[in-house]
Amino acid sequence: MSILKIKNLKKEYKGKTAVDTISFSLEEGKCTALLGPNGAGKTTTLNMIAGLITPTSGKVFSPNYPNQKDLRGMIGFLPQYPAFYDWMSGEEYLSFVGRLTNIESNRLNQRIDELIEVVGLMEGRKRRIGQYSGGMKQRLGIAQALIHKPQILILDEPVSALDPFGRREIIDLIKLMKTETTILFSTHILNDAEEVCDQVLLLNNGELIEDGNIVDVRAKHSSQMIRLTFSTNPKLLLPRFQKYSWVEKIEQNEKVIVLYVKDLQVGRQQLLKMASEENWPLDSFDLCQLSLEEIFRKVVKE
Repeated sequence: MSILKIKNLKKEYKGKTAVDTISFSLEEGKCTALLGPNGAGKTTTLNMIAGLITPTSGKVFSPNYPNQKDLRGMIGFLPQYPAFYDWMSGEEYLSFVGRLTNIESNRLNQRIDELIEVVGLMEGRKRRIGQYSGGMKQRLGIAQALIHKPQILILDEPVSALDPFGRREIIDLIKLMKTETTILFSTHILNDAEEVCDQVLLLNNGELIEDGNIVDVRAKHSSQMIRLTFSTNPKLLLPRFQKYSWVEKIEQNEKVIVLYVKDLQVGRQQLLKMASEENWPLDSFDLCQLSLEEIFRKVVKE
């Protein structure tokens, strides 16, 4: 069931279109990734959904909340560059944010305790934010976005500025949060989306070029590939592969050859037969599927 609908959303700045009439829905209880290169319009889209900027045209609405003003209460938002007060402790910051949302004091204290434990800041709750690592700040940012128990959590590039350890912490936290709330997060790191998301939205130059379940998107753009890794340079084999009708495309990178084939089973059988009969210096033989990143590059080029 759709918890939020975005219809014909458009944003122009001084005659230049940043987001061009996009429409999609967020499904309740699902994690959706908004993907795209830098400058694709991801942040502008999220800011419009969160109510921080006004669309040039189009609308954001929920079947559950006919009144547009009620939408802000159902959304928790972490911007790409959150503003923290370094002199505050993590606990004080959450208390400050909670009071802004008019949560009663006794409920607020309980909620802060819950969130600090969930995001893993128990040891740092009384430390000043200025002493936090990048990963700790992002975890605190997620906690503040959840302080009022929103139905939808929106995260703008939550891992882009983090080292691999901080990034892993946030991805694991998103996995945990997706069991409790609907999530929309933007990223240009497609491996992260592949790991945690159910739905994907591909944005390029302000246009929505793909929208769907991650399994369906993969199936739609699937290519049948066989990757051959050799112990020596296999360039002498390339002319042979080119003559087969079941081979559509060939790519070579040093000792690796990737064959895009029309029929995976036919290709598999013939290649294994040749490799065995001719004793190819073959290290590995893999049947492959396009990654989300490869699909994105393919769709953008089209």
